[in-house]
Amino acid sequence: MKKLILTAAALLALGSATQAQETVRIATEGAYAPWNFLNDAGEPAGFEIDLGNAICAKAAITCEFIINDWDSIIPNLLAGNYDVIMAGMSITDERLETIDFTQNYFPPDPSLFVAAAGAGIDPTALEGKRVGVQGGTIQAAYAEENLAAKNTVVSFGTADQAMADLAAGNLDTIIADGAYLEPVVAASSGALEFVGEEVMIGNGVGAGLRKDEAELKTKFDDALTALKADGTVDKLIAQWFEGRGPYFAE
Repeated sequence: MKKLILTAAALLALGSATQAQETVRIATEGAYAPWNFLNDAGEPAGFEIDLGNAICAKAAITCEFIINDWDSIIPNLLAGNYDVIMAGMSITDERLETIDFTQNYFPPDPSLFVAAAGAGIDPTALEGKRVGVQGGTIQAAYAEENLAAKNTVVSFGTADQAMADLAAGNLDTIIADGAYLEPVVAASSGALEFVGEEVMIGNGVGAGLRKDEAELKTKFDDALTALKADGTVDKLIAQWFEGRGPYFAE
């Protein structure tokens, strides 16, 4: 009997150790620099990869990054193909109906319109124009609601594809996150320019999780609270987004 009890205890301990070592799988798009992208070696890189690694180190958990297309990133989370999304995803009431979010790790970011320099685009008076968006984003929803009646809203799989079509003259303007657009416009040597006013959508960017992952959410939130307080989040924002922050350190 004693031997059986010891064996059961050993199995329980082994099971606990296995659970403790379970890898948390973080999905990212890998196509939204500087938030996340693939480096020259084909490996995930960018702000969210550095932040995700810092979160996992602070929470003392093992993590790995998985690349997933944007348009299926929430369905595959719900299907259990990974545990967390870190992909420049804005926290919105609509998404909160389906998934949960950590606290934000980037504050609400203005959405901006970009057009070819000198094109005379006025976002407040668009009519008969082709407006590019990345499908499934807060900007796509905004464009469909506010611009589709008088314009053609063209949806793309990635933000880079929309930008390429704008550069090729196939679009009149695009709307996307300012933090994504700013380095692109700066690198265009004057070929692109911001037009119109800022559009505020969403409640900042956070990590998405299934609603039944309360323990994992707490681990991520606690780690983010600590990383905000010690300046790590602001340091990474300054590293990846020129001229942004500080936002969180006291």
